[in-house]
Amino acid sequence: MLIRHDWNVSEARALYDLPLFDLIDRSRAVLLECHPKNVVQLCALLSVKTGGCPEDCGYCAQSSRHGVTQPQPMLSVDAVLERARRAKERGSTRFCMGTAWRGPRDGAAFDRVLEMIRGVKALGLETCVTLGLVDEAHARRLKEAGLDNYNHNLDTSREFFPKITSTRRFDDRIETIRNIRRAGISVCSGGIIGMGETIDDRCSLLCELSALDPHPDSVPINALVAIPGTPLESQPPIDPVEVVRMIAVARIMLPRSMVRLSAGRSKLTQEAQLLCMYAGANSIFYGEKLLTTPNVTNSADDELLAVAGLRGQAPNPH
Repeated sequence: MLIRHDWNVSEARALYDLPLFDLIDRSRAVLLECHPKNVVQLCALLSVKTGGCPEDCGYCAQSSRHGVTQPQPMLSVDAVLERARRAKERGSTRFCMGTAWRGPRDGAAFDRVLEMIRGVKALGLETCVTLGLVDEAHARRLKEAGLDNYNHNLDTSREFFPKITSTRRFDDRIETIRNIRRAGISVCSGGIIGMGETIDDRCSLLCELSALDPHPDSVPINALVAIPGTPLESQPPIDPVEVVRMIAVARIMLPRSMVRLSAGRSKLTQEAQLLCMYAGANSIFYGEKLLTTPNVTNSADDELLAVAGLRGQAPNPH
């Protein structure tokens, strides 16, 4: 399979605009060539420090500027490890921990995150964190603690990004990804659709992700969850077919990445979720909450996997 880093928006848009079944035929062929058949990576996500973020991302309930979520104390290491054990027992192989920070700073809170990473790693789970903007020094400390993956979504296109966030630049996100890569940590990076962007913006986002060398290990595709009190609260729900198209194009452009059907999945029918997986999604968040937004219940996911004859991916720690 040829890995390309030179996709342009017109090429991506040509894929996106294909007749739906033609597009799915192409993306399904890539999935079967590059990944095990009928296997889905099950990931768990936990907010270990909720609320109080100084950023102004228009989609996020954790921004202190929106007044939606009251800041909460950071969870204890023991509480996080208990959640990680439960996630492993339910079948998750990757455990991601998030903090509502602009970025980590030296001190007790960051030290506690490092202890969480070491503890989750000791349980035999792949470790992942999302802590905001990271410099090279903090990236090295994360690597020394045993971190496998770092999530830092680009969110949207370079052009649309200023309409979503004013407290950081698109290039700040690119620089964090570079710092993570220099430290030897795998990158998890994707975006959100349904925020008012154009289809060309979605294609531009995928071009930015494909330009990363190597491609991200994981690419979460999120559908906006319009949270009351946030600037994007009035955005209409996205058509599930648009989610399928985004996943299919991501699978073609990023053939070896894990494409994760992420936020907004609870709004999709079982049939829509299965079509997303058929089209190229081979990773899901498994658990009833994603940071501050609801997710599909464990029992519903168990039924989803059973109906389709899918099985969870075996652990693959780096």
